[in-house]
Order: sequence, then C-alpha cells, then structure tokens
Amino acid sequence: MKTGILDYYNNLAKTYDENRFGNSYGQYIDRQEKNFLMSFFKDKKYSKVLDLGCGTGRLLDFATHGADFSEEMLDMARKKHSGKILLKGKISKIPFADEFNCIFCFHVIMHQNIKETEAFLNECYSKLNKKGTLIFDYPTKRRQKVVSPQEDWHASNCFTPKEISEISEKRWKIENTTGILLFPIHRIPKSLRKFFLPLDILLCKTFLKNWASYHIAILEKR
Repeated sequence: MKTGILDYYNNLAKTYDENRFGNSYGQYIDRQEKNFLMSFFKDKKYSKVLDLGCGTGRLLDFATHGADFSEEMLDMARKKHSGKILLKGKISKIPFADEFNCIFCFHVIMHQNIKETEAFLNECYSKLNKKGTLIFDYPTKRRQKVVSPQEDWHASNCFTPKEISEISEKRWKIENTTGILLFPIHRIPKSLRKFFLPLDILLCKTFLKNWASYHIAILEKR
C-alpha cells in the first residue's frame, strides 16, 4: 500500500463517514453493499468474521474482528464499536493468529495491483479455516474510465473477472459474483437516486452485472 494512500486516510479519518458516505451517492453504495452482506450472512452461524480494511467501522456490524492499516481510522472505529476486536495491520499481514470462518474486504483491492492482490489472497487463505469464505470487491475494467494523473494513486487498479479467476483458481473456488453500481448514479438527480436502488440490486444479480462498476467475489478456500 502506497504511503500517499495511508496519509490520505489518516488525514480524512475524522470526516471520512460524512465525506464518503454522507451524501446520496455514498449512501447508494453503502445500502447496496449492506444489502449484499445482510443477504449473505442471514443464514450463516459464523463465530469469527474479519472485516479486513475496516476503516472507520462502517461494516463492522457484520464482523467480530476488524483490521486496518490506518490507526486514525481505527480510532474512529473503536469509538463506534467498542465491543469489536480491532487491530492495526495490512491485508498482506493480518494481525490475528485466529482462524476465521469468513473474511470480507471492501474498497481496498482498488488500491492493489495483481501482485499485491495475490499476496492478499495468500494471506487470507492462511487465516481462514477449512472451507472458509473470502469476500472482496474490485473495480471492473469494463467500466473503469481513464483517470487523471492526480487520481492515479486512488482506486485506479481494476480487474476483469478472468484476471481474478486466474490468480485465485489454484487455491480458491469462486462460488459467486455480484455487481455493485450498475447505473451511472452520479448522472441521475439526487432526489431520484433512491428509486433506482432496488432495480440496481436486482439487475446486478443477472448477466448485467458484467457492466457494473464493481464486482463482489465470493471465494471458498479449497
């Protein structure tokens, strides 16, 4: 993880929730991701779930443990989730000796190249129990636009489903994928965005997910 990204998140920690998810665009993504997690976990009885790259704790309600590389972000998470076990660590060096039933990692792989993503997959493999599940999202190349140089460090890494399959196939079985953010919601009036959400969630479960901005991959440890 590049130093500039760590500085960015450390500096943004106190206002991150408001700046990133306090507007209608961020809320749209937040609700779509939480809908996915609620659906996934509803029939699971996992005793240990890790939110890897937990940030300020937006998704910690779905986890027992959390880890993040930013101490400033973790401080915010601790204030909101005093009952969770939270430690500082990287996605390529998870700071827990525990074996988890499930690890999920959102809005992190966008910062990783393929080599770094492979290191992430290997580390998660070592921290999951037998038949453990890994969930992560990544920007799709089909929807990724050309970014300006000053944005190049942030969320510029994207992948095709084939690339994810190729780097994971030896140790993982891809159980399923779903899409996030099919509609170009930033071009839709703010007052109307919430009406597109149910349809977006539905269509992202069909073949149209191939045109979504992000994919969520569900991998099972072989």
